[in-house]
Amino acid sequence: MNKLLVVLLLMAWPAGLRAQATAARLVPYRKGALWGYATAPGQLVLPLRYDEAGPFAEGVAWVRQGPLYGYIDGGGHPLTPVQYERAGTFARGRATVQLAGETFDIDRNGLRLTGPTPAPPEEDFLAQGDPVRQGGKVGFRFSVGSNAVVPAQFDELHDLYHDGLLLVRQGPRWGVLNAEGRLTLPLEYDAIRATEANGFALPVVEQRGRFGYLSPAGTLLTPLKYKAAEPFVAGVARVLTPDGLPGYIDEAGREYFE
Repeated sequence: MNKLLVVLLLMAWPAGLRAQATAARLVPYRKGALWGYATAPGQLVLPLRYDEAGPFAEGVAWVRQGPLYGYIDGGGHPLTPVQYERAGTFARGRATVQLAGETFDIDRNGLRLTGPTPAPPEEDFLAQGDPVRQGGKVGFRFSVGSNAVVPAQFDELHDLYHDGLLLVRQGPRWGVLNAEGRLTLPLEYDAIRATEANGFALPVVEQRGRFGYLSPAGTLLTPLKYKAAEPFVAGVARVLTPDGLPGYIDEAGREYFE
């Protein structure tokens, strides 16, 4: 295949598909006390040389060696010295760091940014229908993907804006309802938390002090076995194992630690 044809084919693909085609996702991978990066559990790409590692976002990840942090690119090449006391994940071209007790933002080359932090873009999430209220209870009338009407029988209800799923509460217990008006997750959970920052994807589910995640099908993506679970960022989520050690899982629920 000649170079011109390759260029034309790449131009014809959507940007997201081009990104997926050029680089597999690297996920922080922990083995014992050391961290590297893998494309799948056990398939190490960047060696185990860090004391902690963060997710790749916008092609950049923070890593820790000893007490200090720095940033690397997808090839494992340093973008900054390992010098920061704190280091955040990149978003909108910048990350927040702490150096010599001072907190500020940097770009991917480690240059200090002096301008104000840009406001996050406003997301226009499409509601899947409208709440129906009666007698102090709430139900839902679907208008996207379904014409189902859920009777007003819940104390609280949240639209997830995707996959025909609703978070519902009766008394102290939470469950998940689908666009057919059927419970895909029974009303037996202490909390189900979704965040707008990741498009309400893969909410955190809690029961008796243990945590897991909700799948796009409205069922459990993982068992509720983690001591802590953070929202998904850039396709991965940081968890604490039952013995209190940090690790990451991907959107399929696969664990990147051993």
